[in-house]
Amino acid sequence: MAGSSGPGGDTRAAALHLEVGQVVQELGWDTDVDAGLRDAVMDAIDSDLVEDAVEAVDAVLLWWRDEDGDVADGLVDALRDLGGAGHIWLLTPKVGRDGYVDPTDIAEGASTAGLTLANVVNVSPAWQAQKVVRPRLARR
Repeated sequence: MAGSSGPGGDTRAAALHLEVGQVVQELGWDTDVDAGLRDAVMDAIDSDLVEDAVEAVDAVLLWWRDEDGDVADGLVDALRDLGGAGHIWLLTPKVGRDGYVDPTDIAEGASTAGLTLANVVNVSPAWQAQKVVRPRLARR
């Protein structure tokens, strides 16, 4: 998948609406993640992804597979370092891929964690990203 949107651009990272200077935390990394997407995100923010945040982060990339357990638990953990206006990109394997997470489990997990699902973005041949946010009133 080419993914390029021009010099210095990548449509996959652009779809995640991440910008230079943002602090992005990555959770759930393993050898099966999309390395090209990770590189594109780091290019978009012009920085490395952080694992252990020392300050509030603008976004969290949460790689999640069915065998990782309860989606709600993962989302609650992802909130730990997330700034008030931040959001989570829940990255899950696509249908037919090892570790596929049923959309019902994602919806129930988000609801249990007190979060709201937003748009789904196609970011990789093997992974999709679901934007997860705090309810509008909680973001103030």
